[in-house]
Amino acid sequence: MVTEREQTVAEKRYGIGGESNYLYEKFDPRFDISTEPNEPHRHGWVTEINPADPTSTPVKHTALGRFKHENAERVQAADGRIVVYMGDDERGEFIYKYVSNGTWAEGQPTDGLLSDGTLYVAKFNTDQTGQWLALTPETTGMSLEEILVFSRMAGSKVDATTMDRPEWIACHPARAEAYCALTNNSRRGVKPNAGGDATPVEGPNPREANEYGQIVRWRPQGGDHGAMGFEWDLYVMAGNPTVHSDAYAGSPNINAGNMFNSPDGMAFDSTGYLWIQTDGEDSNEGDFAGQGNNQMLVGNADTGEIARFLTAPNGAEVTGLCWSADRKVAFVGIQHPGGSWPDGAGKPRSSVIAVWREGGAMIG
Repeated sequence: MVTEREQTVAEKRYGIGGESNYLYEKFDPRFDISTEPNEPHRHGWVTEINPADPTSTPVKHTALGRFKHENAERVQAADGRIVVYMGDDERGEFIYKYVSNGTWAEGQPTDGLLSDGTLYVAKFNTDQTGQWLALTPETTGMSLEEILVFSRMAGSKVDATTMDRPEWIACHPARAEAYCALTNNSRRGVKPNAGGDATPVEGPNPREANEYGQIVRWRPQGGDHGAMGFEWDLYVMAGNPTVHSDAYAGSPNINAGNMFNSPDGMAFDSTGYLWIQTDGEDSNEGDFAGQGNNQMLVGNADTGEIARFLTAPNGAEVTGLCWSADRKVAFVGIQHPGGSWPDGAGKPRSSVIAVWREGGAMIG
């Protein structure tokens, strides 16, 4: 909460101001930004826990930057360096990657790999090429500490591409290929992001006032995730072909039987199929007529074919997907369902569901 003074530039960029959603500041002065202006800087980091050791101390990996993280997708460069792709889930914000200075091989210690490296931000060109721009004191005019705490401003300094809410990133298990869910952006081409950066209708963000979202895909030069250049395309543009006949109908792999909006969570299974989860508008009216509730779909990365797999209760987001060790059970998060349970027994609750095949065959 900001009181008795104007917001700083950083607070505006990170959406700090006014009352918080849970009003913590009314009960603990730690959360009143007017008296504790450093409090927001403690949040927005990738944090690692060790589920095998409940006594271990969680680690904030500050070298990965501070923003509205959705996931952190780890892969390895050709020379053994560790690469982490990340999206910043805010309208008009950026896609990042971190590259470690050290290398890793099976059996070696991992100490320092996520604390000693360089943070980059993505520049998508309209000719379907792109570059990773280093965020360093030389390129941004900011200290390293400022770059990590205010990564959004650092990205603006190097003219990174403003994106339509980049959320989960997933990398293909068999080839150097990364996918990012761009959930939606009602401000695309309408107004700048919170830092004043333009949001032009072009490149991987081709629709104004984008309500449906899309999934952008890139392939690093030389098949090496450590490379600084890449080529990109759109794997899918979500849309509604029963309502629209233009770009808002979606890409050719969208039809009345698989249409959706607001791709969010994503994961590849062991066979190379892309699982897509949605968190968007489920009113089933107007631009969203016929789309139903949020859902999980499965996509063929080679052909572009997409099919619906399951749907969630009204009001729920489908998020978080993992498999049992034998790949015979899929665990799926059903978050903040609305309404009430069918038997009327109180409020619905977020849950994790398990899905398996009759007969026990692999599911992922």
